[in-house]
Amino acid sequence: MGMRELIARQQAILTLARSQGRELTAEENARLDELQGLIDAARAAEEQARQAAATATESAPAAAPAPAGGQEAAERGLLAAERQRVETIYSLCRDFDMDPAQYISSGATTEAVRAAILEQLRSRTQPVTVSVTRDEQDKFRAAASDALLMRSDLEVATPADGAREMMGMSLRELGLACLQKQGKAVDSLRMSSDDLYTELCRDFYNPSAAFPAIMDQTIRKGIVELYSKVPTTFEQITSKGSVPDFKSTPDHEYVIGGVGDFLLVPENGEIRPDKPSTELLPSRKIDTYGKQFSMTRQAFINDDIGFLTQVPGLYAQAAKKTIDKQVYSILFNNAPIFDGVKFFHASHKNLIPGTGAAPSQAEIQKMILQLQKQTDHFGEPITLTPSKLVVGVGYEFDLAVIFHSAQVTGSANNDYNPLYNYPLGVVQTPVLNFLAGSGKVPWFLQATGARGIQVDYLNGQESPTVRRMETPGTLGFVWDIYLDWGVAVRDYRSFVRNEGAVIA
Repeated sequence: MGMRELIARQQAILTLARSQGRELTAEENARLDELQGLIDAARAAEEQARQAAATATESAPAAAPAPAGGQEAAERGLLAAERQRVETIYSLCRDFDMDPAQYISSGATTEAVRAAILEQLRSRTQPVTVSVTRDEQDKFRAAASDALLMRSDLEVATPADGAREMMGMSLRELGLACLQKQGKAVDSLRMSSDDLYTELCRDFYNPSAAFPAIMDQTIRKGIVELYSKVPTTFEQITSKGSVPDFKSTPDHEYVIGGVGDFLLVPENGEIRPDKPSTELLPSRKIDTYGKQFSMTRQAFINDDIGFLTQVPGLYAQAAKKTIDKQVYSILFNNAPIFDGVKFFHASHKNLIPGTGAAPSQAEIQKMILQLQKQTDHFGEPITLTPSKLVVGVGYEFDLAVIFHSAQVTGSANNDYNPLYNYPLGVVQTPVLNFLAGSGKVPWFLQATGARGIQVDYLNGQESPTVRRMETPGTLGFVWDIYLDWGVAVRDYRSFVRNEGAVIA
């Protein structure tokens, strides 16, 4: 077997391993070493023969190496370099958990592989988003909070795991469990409720304490639940807005009709320049309304959980009822608005003349026609669609007859009732009766197409905010509850008023 064939066999072994993307096996390494030994032996024999020939012809100049021998040496060097490349790549990729096959088969240099490894390490150190799961402490707090709410007969759509099992726990038992979970040694048999209350008060401003956090969660959930169930009606007759701060915010905008009519442009004529008219609409401003409540020492000792569930919710309901009363007070009191004129006034074309009357077919038709004759800020006609009748308690049954009778009530000729199934909704509120007392209860027709009355909230926050407070001299856990809102008349054109009648 010649040297060239030996080298070819070595190359075949390396090529096979490279094509399969793997390291050399022990057998293949042994075979490579065996072939290398034969190659070395053949080269030594060739060198001896060359030296013998040189001795025989000392006078002759040394012959140049045979071309074949030089080619074999070059091939042997290339083979050794390839073997070293493969082994280095395998070693690098193994240390950094990378696949060497793609680099070996592509003929990549060891420097290129090192660069790829550095890039891989750089990408692995980039910031990642971590999803944090709730720990046992959070699960305990959620379960305890839901348990308190359900114990107070408040609805909890999806109770936390373990909440039903904790419903039987008193505030004392819950407080002891919280201290034990914080690693505090407490004697549940000997510690009085008063001592336990004192110990829990020490943790009131500890951010990692469980008992105050449970009370906060319970209060917030109770507020959301009870606030959403307040039977108010102002939402049906007002728009909703959001403001970013407590500053007065005038709205300056282009009003429909302010640009005037389009003008005829004759052939080769000039389009005349125009400047749209604008109007400064009324300003909007919000204020803060709030209360402070506490769970007293006596309430804790008496296990009165209503101070956590019912009382905060009642304050939240009071906030919503306050907005309701403010909206209807604007309609009832008829005070001057942004233009210095009363909300309902003859100059505003939104007041039915006379002393008023109870709802009837004739009175409702008067109000509809009055509304549909309304004009915009510049005297141009506008389209307003009658939408709702806003009435006090006591008109509901008369309205049912008016809108659902095919004939006019009391007509001798059975005249057709034009209001039969007329698309008007009815908003009934006892607030108007309350404001009227023993006097006349006015009622109103509202339309879509004008802004009317708007309720603004700070940054769109509609439900009250609760925060723990430290009040000197107060023996108990104290919270503030507050909400930021404002009620403003945006446009008087969306309502027509009838002074109404006394409701027995």
